[in-house]
Amino acid sequence: MLLQISTDVVDPNQVEESITVLSLLFKGGYMIIPILLLWIVAVYIFVERVITIKNASKTPSNFRDEIRSKVISGNISEARLLCDQVGTPIAKMIEKGISRIGNPLKNIEVSIENIGKIEIYKLEKNLSLLATISGAAPMIGFLGTVTGMIQAFISIAQEEGAVSPKLLSSGIYEAMVTTAAGLFVGILAYLGYNYLVARVQKVIHTMEYNSVEFIDLLQEPQK
Repeated sequence: MLLQISTDVVDPNQVEESITVLSLLFKGGYMIIPILLLWIVAVYIFVERVITIKNASKTPSNFRDEIRSKVISGNISEARLLCDQVGTPIAKMIEKGISRIGNPLKNIEVSIENIGKIEIYKLEKNLSLLATISGAAPMIGFLGTVTGMIQAFISIAQEEGAVSPKLLSSGIYEAMVTTAAGLFVGILAYLGYNYLVARVQKVIHTMEYNSVEFIDLLQEPQK
């Protein structure tokens, strides 16, 4: 008798514990698959971009001072070697400007701007895809909910006699799983996109500041 009571107490808990997030995802239908794929792509893009932007912003604090001293002293080859060793977008822009020393100032500015545009394009790579995921994932989730509701009502229509509340509720919550999953992926992708855009804008501002400083440096001997 005691064993029977113990079993009755444990079984409901086991049923509740079996309803996990993973089990709900499997009940979401085939529309969960593209949402999960979008989630994997979004995570990959975010991590890859964070690493790329972090590396792009690793310009040494004394880089500008060293370039200034080498250019003023006429050590052009050493200045270019230093830029090549640093390898950041700022260093590549400065290296292009140093390689054009002796040309008209306008040509140097255009060369630096062209390299800057290329480096900005590299920094912003796949950000548009992340923004697309932030909008596409919720839409796919809504589509999965609609198709799931259609299937649920078809099952209800095929039932003879009174419809079981369990059948009705299970069909609805399984259909809503795709909406929740799509919104989850979409919200995180949207937050990740805005975070990366802010980081990129910070790097771009630093690039512009250093390019202006370099152009000013080239004008100093003329004074």
